[in-house]
Amino acid sequence: MTSSRRRATPSVARRLLIASLLLMTVLIPAAGVALNYNFRASVTAAFDERLLSLINTLVASVEHEAVTDRLQLMRPLGDARFDRVFSGWYWQVHSDGADALSSRSLWDESLPRVAQPTPQFRDGLGPRGQHLRIVSRSVRLASLEGPLTLTVAIPRSELDAQMERFQMLLWTSLIGLGVLLLGGLAIQIRWGLAPLRHLRADIQRVRNGETDSVGTDLPRELSELARAMNAVLERDRARVERGRTAAGNLAHALKTPLTVLRTLSESLPGGAQKGIRLELDRLDAAIRHHLARAAAAGGQGINPRVSVQRTLAPVVDGLAQLANRRGLQLQAHIPEVLRVQVDAQDLQEIIGNLLENAVKWAKSTVDFRVSAMQDGICFEVCDDGPGIPEATRDMALQRGMRLDERLPGSGLGLAIVEELVALYQGRFQLDASEHGGLAAVVWLPDHPLPQPADRHGHTKGV
Repeated sequence: MTSSRRRATPSVARRLLIASLLLMTVLIPAAGVALNYNFRASVTAAFDERLLSLINTLVASVEHEAVTDRLQLMRPLGDARFDRVFSGWYWQVHSDGADALSSRSLWDESLPRVAQPTPQFRDGLGPRGQHLRIVSRSVRLASLEGPLTLTVAIPRSELDAQMERFQMLLWTSLIGLGVLLLGGLAIQIRWGLAPLRHLRADIQRVRNGETDSVGTDLPRELSELARAMNAVLERDRARVERGRTAAGNLAHALKTPLTVLRTLSESLPGGAQKGIRLELDRLDAAIRHHLARAAAAGGQGINPRVSVQRTLAPVVDGLAQLANRRGLQLQAHIPEVLRVQVDAQDLQEIIGNLLENAVKWAKSTVDFRVSAMQDGICFEVCDDGPGIPEATRDMALQRGMRLDERLPGSGLGLAIVEELVALYQGRFQLDASEHGGLAAVVWLPDHPLPQPADRHGHTKGV
């Protein structure tokens, strides 16, 4: 559940990029709309100024001849397109009391009229469905009773073409600007978060046991955090060292009383001596178990990666000699390249207990194999002994539980293995061996994480 939640949470860099992208998604289109609106208004105003100058020229050129009661255009508007039929460039003059005048380009068509003393600009359709920009106004001549309505129209195509070109240039530029800004923000975010990446790499090296502190050559805000983390690491390291020292002192303090008790037990009768020795063995195994657990719980998460072959060589060699004396064959297959982040003594304790248990119960063969698996190392110890029925395998992992009393032992070996493996977030299971006996399988991760402690100070296993 925790890992899935962590995968679903985006990184800080991704959060910043998404926020920047959302901001640009809102601001760039808004800026484009505003710029396009202002450009459209500016171009339309310039276009209308052109129309206004044409209609003012038309007003100045129209005269009324009182004798014939006819309107006349005294001088042309100065553009040959007014003379080309249906060119889109049109003018007309209309009066209720006199004949109307119009440009040759209108032929026998007419434009809609709007009688207003001030110029009125509008869009409309001309002959043959042409899209026109039209301006109209009304004026009065001294010789006429009614007003004259003058109209000038030119095609909108030039205006629309300018707007289309601007829109294409505008949106192309804004999209390019957005891409450049996003790229620049990505570079800025990467550069700005570089100290965090360095801090994360240092923490990973501490976790892998490659160094004992994180670097403090960071920006002020992060350097204070790094120093605080180093202080916590140093305090925990001191506590671990004190705990290991106390565990060693305890082991040394108990060694002499146990030796004395063993010596005193030799003077007891046979039955009593056997019982006392059995309880002393249980006491010795319990002490070793709790000391090993304390050492693993304290040192976990800051251990260096150790060579599996070199670490286990003394254990395998010693138990191989014991197996030979019992007429057994112990075969070990340990690739030289395999390494695991586990305290060397803890690894020896785990594998030593499994091999010792296998040698104790095997008939002729003990097979020990180590192999690399996904995100970890697998250790498998198989024997051809009587094995353990599937229904009672869980009982065999209980501390002090012995399923067979015929051979000496404390019943703590498999329980120690299970608790040590759990402290390193590994897995331990018992299964049927291919040789007919018991197969003990341990999987240890490459990078174990420290386990949280409960309110009684005990480390929780998985």
